Amino acid sequence: MSQRITRLEIDDSGLPAPTPEIEQERRVAVYDLLEDNSFAIPGREGIAAPEGPFALLLAVRDGRLVFDTSTEAGEKVAEFHLSFGPFRQAIKDYFQICESYFEAVKKLPPSQIEAIDMARRGIHNEGARILQERLEGKAEIDIDTARRLFTLVCALSPVK
Repeated sequence: MSQRITRLEIDDSGLPAPTPEIEQERRVAVYDLLEDNSFAIPGREGIAAPEGPFALLLAVRDGRLVFDTSTEAGEKVAEFHLSFGPFRQAIKDYFQICESYFEAVKKLPPSQIEAIDMARRGIHNEGARILQERLEGKAEIDIDTARRLFTLVCALSPVK
């Protein structure tokens, strides 16, 4: 039994095109996520936990973040919708620090870039923690998986 995501689709239809830098962050997050992740759907109400591996569709529907999970064979496992509200400040901070980071890389010395990158990681960790809390009881993910998923949540967010 493999409790992980082996296929990931992102439905970003209807959203503005991301900047090249954000698109690169997204590509890296998808690659890293598919290489190494931990994702399980817990059993509930006397029903056993579904077995993975899983396919995950991330989308925005009616202004809410949607995790649509199925087996690799396409059998529906679970779908849950999360409000962007609890993520709003972390997403806003993340985009601001990313913008500072992308600008710093062009013109600042490595020591200053490193300081900005440390702040960026801190905000990223906060977003990952919020995601783990919001998924509690719905999906079990480790911190690295949460960090990668948070990057993708940011890419889908109407908050910029």
